[in-house]
Amino acid sequence: MTPEPEELAVSVGPDAVLRALADPHRRQILRLVQHAELPAGKIAARFDLTQQAVSQHLAVLKRAGLLAERREGTRRLYSLRSESLEPLRTLLDEFWPDALLRLKLSVEQAHPRTERRPP
Repeated sequence: MTPEPEELAVSVGPDAVLRALADPHRRQILRLVQHAELPAGKIAARFDLTQQAVSQHLAVLKRAGLLAERREGTRRLYSLRSESLEPLRTLLDEFWPDALLRLKLSVEQAHPRTERRPP
């Protein structure tokens, strides 16, 4: 039986996510837990910060909905909640809706296709 997350993060908007991502230490924490769950102690060991400072960063990331936390005995394990980045993606899409189309047109202009004729 898999333990349930200690706290279910609430859905938050892009402002909270942006504030949480503004700090480079927090971004590094997210990179560390992006693919695998890690205990708080292993996360803290990767930084030249106090345990308390890392705990504060973890708390900010949890409040922003970016981290899931679950307990396993006395350990707290953290993992990325990638779905919490969706509000940020939606916000960026408002400012960058046609980026792929512009890229496609630019590439096509730089490298026009030559018509292939059947043999």
